[in-house]
Amino acid sequence: MEIISKTDITWFPNSWIRLRINKKVIYFDPAYLKTYFSKYPDKTEYSKWPDPIDGMPNGLEKADFIFIKDHCKKVTVDRLIKQDTIIFAPKSCLKELGDRINLVKPNETLQIDNGISLTVLNAYNTQQGTSTIKQHKKGKGVGFILTINGLSFYHLGDTDFLVEMEAVKDIHVAFVPIGGKFTMNIDEAVKTTLSINPKIVIPIHNLGQDFWEFQNKLNDKGKNIRCIIPTIGQPIKVQKQRD
Repeated sequence: MEIISKTDITWFPNSWIRLRINKKVIYFDPAYLKTYFSKYPDKTEYSKWPDPIDGMPNGLEKADFIFIKDHCKKVTVDRLIKQDTIIFAPKSCLKELGDRINLVKPNETLQIDNGISLTVLNAYNTQQGTSTIKQHKKGKGVGFILTINGLSFYHLGDTDFLVEMEAVKDIHVAFVPIGGKFTMNIDEAVKTTLSINPKIVIPIHNLGQDFWEFQNKLNDKGKNIRCIIPTIGQPIKVQKQRD
């Protein structure tokens, strides 16, 4: 087998993902809140004033691309950008981040660089969904499918299961929320994962819910989907092979 693509994936709560692939540094949903990092030792403390966010993980590279689903944290974005960083975000982030962003909306596909495409999807809470707080309204937040060098990554965003997810195909890695408060719960996340049928699923946005419970319930379905439990700040190696 010939390895044709390598990447590593790093998770920070709740739904911040770093991808490093083909010498690109990519962030999904970078929003650092100390509440969610109380057990993460490798961090730099910042003063609480004037910043509303008082910590950042150490050693984070500047971004080539940033994709924001709805967490518009300017203070975090400011620490991650360089002169040529390209940011994609929905209209709901315009007030916080200004004209530095490239506006996106659901149901559009963009060629954002050589060999890199972006598909934008809906992400919201539904009345029938298992989220207990229906904070995310349709049209406010988004999900992203990023395809780079033949690998497709689907960051679902803050959402319940949506019927349109049934049309999503050929995903290598899916980042699926399981928290059950602002997003779908574990059982609905299992249903969603089975519908998307990615090669790999990484549960995120757990808000105290048990990653292992999600993995066990998914494995009980007998499908060939690999579940990787993330550890804060620890890279996960992923590679694509061909015969």
